[in-house]
Amino acid sequence: MDRKRIYLSSPTMHGEEQEYVKEAFDTNWVAPLGPNVNAFEKEIAAYTDCGHAAALSSGTAAIHLALKLLDIKQGDVVFVSDLTFSASCNPIIYENASPVFIDAEPDTWNMSPEALKKAFEKYPSPKAVICVHLYGTPAKLKEIMEICGEHGVPLIEDAAESLGSTYQGKHTGTFGKYGIYSFNGNKIITTSGGGMFVSAEEEAAKKVTFYATQSRDPARHYQHSRIGYNYRMSNVTAGIGRGQLLHLEEHKAGKKEIYRQYQEAFADMPEITMNPLNPESDANCWLSCMTIGEGCAVTPDEVMDALEGINAESRPIWKPMHLQPFFAAYDFIAHNEDGSSVGEDIFNRGLCLPSDIKNTDEDMELIIRTVRECFKK
Repeated sequence: MDRKRIYLSSPTMHGEEQEYVKEAFDTNWVAPLGPNVNAFEKEIAAYTDCGHAAALSSGTAAIHLALKLLDIKQGDVVFVSDLTFSASCNPIIYENASPVFIDAEPDTWNMSPEALKKAFEKYPSPKAVICVHLYGTPAKLKEIMEICGEHGVPLIEDAAESLGSTYQGKHTGTFGKYGIYSFNGNKIITTSGGGMFVSAEEEAAKKVTFYATQSRDPARHYQHSRIGYNYRMSNVTAGIGRGQLLHLEEHKAGKKEIYRQYQEAFADMPEITMNPLNPESDANCWLSCMTIGEGCAVTPDEVMDALEGINAESRPIWKPMHLQPFFAAYDFIAHNEDGSSVGEDIFNRGLCLPSDIKNTDEDMELIIRTVRECFKK
């Protein structure tokens, strides 16, 4: 196809990234650890006001080590958002624990406080709750924190998609006992691949750093008293992250503008509803999503096919975890009283629209026109 590719959410590079990477090469700090890693941790901690941070190879690794700190083990129950990517819950399986999937709620598409209450009634003693801030929109943290607090259960915030988002003026990832961010290639800022563990507790960040560097004891010889992991971030990729972080607010503004344009463009179409934003938050709008009205003859696949016809990338909403073949045997707690799944309904009727901040005005006009034409048939 001659037409240029319009991406869902591709990396947006600037120039400062190369300067930090060049410094790593010039000083021969190309291995894991080094000045860029240390500085990136401090800069993320300062930006989010989280307290302390540990740079890792992925957001998944950060969730895994958060569970390790909570001593999650075989037979333990962990509540986790159902409408998410599998990386949110795979680490529960790594530790041979049992996930219980908590349905989404319609207002934000995030973990339903009502379903969470039901889950505690059925499973009074879970070891942790993992709440995901889907597509960059903060969950109902006040309600979720209150429920977790009533039961004395720690909250892990999966803020992989919501770096830069705030709830009641405070950054996502900093409400729970532990938080995690992702710097995967399609995130709002990237290190190519990578993640960050954050906590108000300095000792927690130190323990994560210890586990992530193969749990090597402070001995002259190689000694290991605990199992370890090769989870630390490279000094080279941390340099990319440092350059990217300088532009995070710029990226966020671009993402929010894309959401605004879609919302305005489809405002006269009752068949289309944009993904809801939490009114108590300032979302980074990482991905702009839409759902198609119930009973409408147009399907998400037809819209995605039409977008592919103009060489524009889109994708389905995350398929809920309780519908995934691997996780089918684990329990699911629905939001609706009739047992139907809010997340499944969103998945069936929704799709993610092209949300790349490099989209031109012409790109956006073409995308919007293409989507609108799907509903004229």
